[in-house]
Amino acid sequence: MCGDCVEKEYPNRGNICLENGSFLLNFIGCAVCSKRDFMLITNKSLKEEDGEEIVTYDPDLCKNCHHVIARHEYTFSVMDEFQEYTMLCLLCGKAEDTISILPDDPRQMTLLF
Repeated sequence: MCGDCVEKEYPNRGNICLENGSFLLNFIGCAVCSKRDFMLITNKSLKEEDGEEIVTYDPDLCKNCHHVIARHEYTFSVMDEFQEYTMLCLLCGKAEDTISILPDDPRQMTLLF
């Protein structure tokens, strides 16, 4: 992973968890070939551990010289009544989100008493 290719390492993306893609606004350019082009997605793997789905790949591979810019990790799991998502990538950033699987989110309910 290369910190010289990105404007900010692991930017905080709030609750924007991307399973794939690249955050090109954070990409300065390749530190090896000095070009700013699209990324190649390589070495994508999907594994499940204890009900958690983990997607890992090297999405941020320079299209021109194949320099590895970052490794992208995305996880998805269901915990009780919620879907939980996380993302960690030098280029794309870090984020996490939790969404209710119920029609009405219990966190949004107001007490009637």
